[in-house]
Amino acid sequence: MPEDRSSAQPGEDSIWSGLKSLIFGAPEESLRDQLEEAIDRHEGDPAPDAKGDLSPLERQMVRNLLHFGERDAGDVGVPRADIVAVEEKTSFAHLVQIFAEAGHSRLPVYRDKLDTIIGMVHIKDVFTILATGAEHPADIAALIREPLYVPMSRGALDVLADMRQRRVHLAVVLDEYSGTEGLVTIEDLIEEIVGEIEDEHDDAPTALLVPLDGGGWDADARAPLEMVAHTVDPRLAETDADVDTLGGLAAVLKGHVPAVGECVGHFSGWKLEVTEADERRIHRLRLHPPAAMEIEEE
Repeated sequence: MPEDRSSAQPGEDSIWSGLKSLIFGAPEESLRDQLEEAIDRHEGDPAPDAKGDLSPLERQMVRNLLHFGERDAGDVGVPRADIVAVEEKTSFAHLVQIFAEAGHSRLPVYRDKLDTIIGMVHIKDVFTILATGAEHPADIAALIREPLYVPMSRGALDVLADMRQRRVHLAVVLDEYSGTEGLVTIEDLIEEIVGEIEDEHDDAPTALLVPLDGGGWDADARAPLEMVAHTVDPRLAETDADVDTLGGLAAVLKGHVPAVGECVGHFSGWKLEVTEADERRIHRLRLHPPAAMEIEEE
C-alpha cells in the first residue's frame, strides 16, 4: 500500500525536496540549462572520448538547436535591403534574365512597391517552359505562387513548422505595419542549426573586416557592430539607434545613405568613409583611425 504522505513529519518533506535537488538538480534549472551545462563541460574536447559521444561539430549543432527557439522571423533570413524581387508586370524574358543573374530558385513578386508582395515565382516553372519549348507567356501572372506571410515576431521554430505544413519554402516577413521586413527560406532556418550551407553557385566568402596599413580598416557594410567592437574598437558599437551593422551606423550618423566618397565622423574619432554604395544602401566602407592612433602607429 502506498505511503500516506499526509502523515509525514514537517521536516521530512524538506529533506525529500533536498534529496531530489541533489540527485536531479534544482527544480528551477530547466532541461535546456542542464544540456547546455553538459556541453560547456566538454567544450574543449577535441574528439569524442567514448564511443557514441558527441563530436565538436555535433555539440555545436546541439547548442544551436537549444537556442533556435529563442530566435524569431525578424532575426533570420534576408533583410529588406538585400531582397531581389520582380514586379508583377515583368516580362517572361526579363524574368529569365533576373533568375540567371540572381542565382536564386525563388523570387518574390511585388505590386508597385516592395511592401506589397503578392506572391513568388519558382525557377522550376520557368525552366519547364524553356525546356519543353512551350510558348513564352506574355506576362508572369500564371507563374505566381502564394508564399507564406509571417509577422517578424513569429518564432523561428513556428515558421519552420508552418513551412512544413504548407509545403512552402519561402516566407515573407512582415513588420508591425504589414510592410515587408525581409524574407526567410527554409535554408535560412536550417543554417541556424547546422551552420552556413554553401553550394557551387555561391560566391566565395569574403572577409568583413580587412586591416590596412596605418591602423585603418576596409569593411563590408554588413559587418555586425558586435564584430566591429571586438575587432576594431568597442566604442564603435555604442549607439542608441536600432542598427546592427556598420553600414546602418554610417547611415544613422549621416541622416541619410551617404554617397561614395562621403566621410562620417564618430564620437570616438574614427571616420567612416563610404567607398561603395548605391542610392539605397552602403556596400563598403573604409575606417580611418583617430589621429592619436595614427601617431602611435608611426
